[in-house]
Amino acid sequence: MSGGLGRGALNLAGVESVLRRAFETDDAVAVALALNSPGGSPAQSELIGTRIRQLAAKHELPVLAFCEDVAASGGYWLACAADEIYVTTTSIVGSIGVISASFGAKELIGRIGLERRVFTEGDAKHRLDMFEDVAPGDVEWLHGVQRDIHTAFREWVVERRGARLGTDPELFAGEVWIGRKAVELGLADGIGTLRGVLAERFPDADVQAMHTPKPSWPRCSGAAPRSTVPASLPRSRPACSTVRCRRCTAAACGRISVREANGPQTLGSALVTQGSENPRPVDEPVETVDESGGTRAHMKD
Repeated sequence: MSGGLGRGALNLAGVESVLRRAFETDDAVAVALALNSPGGSPAQSELIGTRIRQLAAKHELPVLAFCEDVAASGGYWLACAADEIYVTTTSIVGSIGVISASFGAKELIGRIGLERRVFTEGDAKHRLDMFEDVAPGDVEWLHGVQRDIHTAFREWVVERRGARLGTDPELFAGEVWIGRKAVELGLADGIGTLRGVLAERFPDADVQAMHTPKPSWPRCSGAAPRSTVPASLPRSRPACSTVRCRRCTAAACGRISVREANGPQTLGSALVTQGSENPRPVDEPVETVDESGGTRAHMKD
């Protein structure tokens, strides 16, 4: 998840097919998730995390999560879907909290000669309008929504981490920690990289790569037509290669040693299999873009 929120955000529809292929591959002995996300929609985080657990239970496969630059907020929610979580010494982990931010522009529209007109049926239909004064009751309502989401997040972390979780009072305060401290607090199980840990844990297994690459940078920003693809992210990618988009940090890996699934928020999956000498062709890119608008409560970055 290199951007996380808004357009290009990760969602279940965008990763469902990749997750199913990873878990349903013959002779699989484990599935690994490569995570790089500062957060996103709490609902999508829950949906993806729940789906990972469903597939893991159905196919009786262990799931390992590997946090790269950041696995915070919604990104950490996804990490908790794994049976084991690994971080690098510099990974940013945690941010178990909820945030909602907006702007107030009541005076602005008056200065430019605009008049706000809103018609509703239902007293609670219209809340927190950026062009009107903030009503105390609306703020109280928003805090209630945030508390409910925060409770669900906290319960998920406690359920998945169990006795491994520490007792630091700041664990659920929205704080973040770096690598080794995250391990000390029980947010992660160890320091390690995807390839290193898998090679040690499954020395006799082959690891195959699968991915759903992010949209190109112009597509992410809406600055160019959909057909625009930066030179560093070619349409046809050779196997056994790694290409990184310089502008949106999108990782695009061919079918090499690790099955990776990189969506717009860089959720990756790695499938460990027993001896496969003829890997299938790399899948075509899949773009997922969240076109929704309006005010939403997001996981805390």
